[in-house]
Amino acid sequence: MTDHAPPTPSVAIPIDAKPAPELVAARRAVTAIFFVNGVVTGTWFPRIPAVADDLGLSEGTIGVTLLGTAVGSLVALSLVGGPVARYGSRPVTTVGILALAASLTLPGLAGNAFVLFAVLAVYGAALGGLDVAMNSHGVAVERRYGRPILSSYHAAFSFGGLAGAIFSGLMAWLGVAPLPHFLLVAALAFGAGWAATRRLLPASVDAVGPRPRGSPPGEPHAAGSALRHPSRRLVLMGLLALSVLLGEGAMADWSALYLDESLGTGPGLAAFGFAAFSLTMAGGRLVGDRLTAAWGGVALARRGGFLVAGGMGAALALNHPAAAIAGCLAVGAGLSCVFPVVLSAAGQTPGIAAGPAIALVSALGYGGFLVGPPLIGLVAEVVSLPVALGIVVVMGAIMVGLAGSLAPTRSAVPVTTARPVQQ
Repeated sequence: MTDHAPPTPSVAIPIDAKPAPELVAARRAVTAIFFVNGVVTGTWFPRIPAVADDLGLSEGTIGVTLLGTAVGSLVALSLVGGPVARYGSRPVTTVGILALAASLTLPGLAGNAFVLFAVLAVYGAALGGLDVAMNSHGVAVERRYGRPILSSYHAAFSFGGLAGAIFSGLMAWLGVAPLPHFLLVAALAFGAGWAATRRLLPASVDAVGPRPRGSPPGEPHAAGSALRHPSRRLVLMGLLALSVLLGEGAMADWSALYLDESLGTGPGLAAFGFAAFSLTMAGGRLVGDRLTAAWGGVALARRGGFLVAGGMGAALALNHPAAAIAGCLAVGAGLSCVFPVVLSAAGQTPGIAAGPAIALVSALGYGGFLVGPPLIGLVAEVVSLPVALGIVVVMGAIMVGLAGSLAPTRSAVPVTTARPVQQ
């Protein structure tokens, strides 16, 4: 498949066909769940300093406790694919969004660093499990739409995170303690999440159950674990996800420091680096579905990789604040649409259900998100931060090289017992 080959629809529904009302309702429900997820995560991050101050934690200690989120997320990502495949993404999404809302209150109740680590592991597990389940359901809805829509969900997550962060800033400015703030947001998220899950498609759309008795051992089975027997294509998509999220994590953690410390802008102007990155990340996801439909996943990922490598490379070479902010804009635009496209392609891998496939790709991707920032920090310690940020340029080049893994296979519909939604 060339860069200009049209994307292959994964279902026999005309692109201009009007979706059934229940399908439209399901799309809105998934969008709402992504938005609520973003609100919850956007609520927690800005209040980390307040929680650390309340517990009297040093920077080093709070850094260790925050690893609880990573541990919980990675454990959930490795386990939740099976339940999604067997029972369907709807019940797992329901449990996940309610558990995430409830777990937001836990950091406000922690009395010491050990308890904070433990409750953040619970929060991270809810976050990771929900991530797989809601993306799996999003793929199921997308498959029935017959055109790309997954990027719009991730745009909702981005704007939810922005809303949560703004409200957190307001609460902090008003002097509201973390616990009552968390309780308020958790209650709203719980109610909104519960209401949204009522509109999801039935569990049968992607539940496949156990392997039928007497079926040949070598026969592909959708409930089989992609983590145990991953295909080469699925691994390559996972590495593509890793390169995307490593770049995202690097920009989130180091863009402001690069502007402030390496270019001497001061903290005020330095904040515009991450703001620029966030702006094009969110904006890119708003148009990502149209770009995917027009170009196809392979071309989108390759062009995104070129934009990341070229934008960041030029910014580092010019060594000027204006160039750095322009580079942040370019990197955000280049990364914005690729991860949703990877998840969509993984969720339609022949021979395996969406849940296990998305779990594998997500685990590799979030591994990059977690490893990237400390890796850049270590390299910066040895050489310099501008040189270390060259890793983002390398990630862009890897995106270009691995984009071909997104090319549709002959059978684009995963093994499933689901009946099509009535039109």
